[in-house]
Amino acid sequence: MSTPNPTRRSETARVAILDAALDLVAEVGYTKVAIEHIASEAGVGKQTIYRWWPSKGALMFDAFLTLAGGPDGTPELPDTGDLAADLKLVLRATIVELQDPRYDLPMRALHTEIVHDPALAADYVKRLDEPMRELKKNRLRAAQNAGQLAADLDLDVAVDLLFGPILNRWLQRTGPLTDEYVDHLVDTVLQGLRPRKD
Repeated sequence: MSTPNPTRRSETARVAILDAALDLVAEVGYTKVAIEHIASEAGVGKQTIYRWWPSKGALMFDAFLTLAGGPDGTPELPDTGDLAADLKLVLRATIVELQDPRYDLPMRALHTEIVHDPALAADYVKRLDEPMRELKKNRLRAAQNAGQLAADLDLDVAVDLLFGPILNRWLQRTGPLTDEYVDHLVDTVLQGLRPRKD
């Protein structure tokens, strides 16, 4: 008779907890979900959750990373040589994800927690924002090296200009997120980022 593998058992419990958190947030909303509810839904003790996560926000962040696939192993942004087309492709996929009900509520909950939890905010920057930002900067750097963007361009600012309006419009619900909006955004921003003519 084989000995039970505690690592496998722990991983099974972890996945059950993350799935339960996502399901409950989608069902009743983040503010109504307590750790006790997640533990009950996952079939684990409350102490198990507190042993692995310091807060509900930290748990939700891991659940979101699981849902999104996380930044690890993410391929570089597309590089067809046409920067505008590549950015439009990525941003159109982004708005599809943002409007997916399975993503929408967990992401909104995560952003709410980040505002109030400096430790979670720092973890978010380290584990998700910085790796994703580096992927975006790499694509812009390739365009810069190809002479498609100004040589003295601040790549961090460029990332903010291109990706920030999408997130802001989604968070604040200030307008529709459409392919047409993406195209207009990319075309407008790139006008200001291209090399200046003497």
